[in-house]
Amino acid sequence: MTTRVLKFSAALAVVALMALGSPTAFAQASAEKKQASLYDRLGGVAPISVVVSEFIDALVLDAVLNKNPAINAARQRVPPPYLKYHVTAMVCQAAGGPCQYHGRGMKESHVHLNITEQEWDRMVTLFNEVLTKNKVPAKETQELLKIVDSTKADIVASRKQ
Repeated sequence: MTTRVLKFSAALAVVALMALGSPTAFAQASAEKKQASLYDRLGGVAPISVVVSEFIDALVLDAVLNKNPAINAARQRVPPPYLKYHVTAMVCQAAGGPCQYHGRGMKESHVHLNITEQEWDRMVTLFNEVLTKNKVPAKETQELLKIVDSTKADIVASRKQ
């Protein structure tokens, strides 16, 4: 009877392994999950576009940023939906997604705005607030902030506060 139980247990173990896949396949699936792009971990272009839309809405209405006459004038010239489209494409591409950003470079787009450190910090604060509101996990938030930070040298024109 003990032999029969052992054979049955061994058969169950084989069936369980077959159902789960081989240990090697399981390890590969785990590695692939760990290597998922930021784009995939954020849920794709739909959630990215929601966050970008809310972020642009916050920027457009922000009194601190609109005190800068160049920023305020740009808000009047560039329709928010156009800006949302380009920023969504840029974030999607930077996060490893299939989108392609075809807009101007960061320096070219921002040099005439004379953005200060204070205005940059305000933008980052607003971005953080939108990420928090949308429950973006901490790891993905940090990765997005790193991407944003990589553009700072091209955006901040004035170091005065």
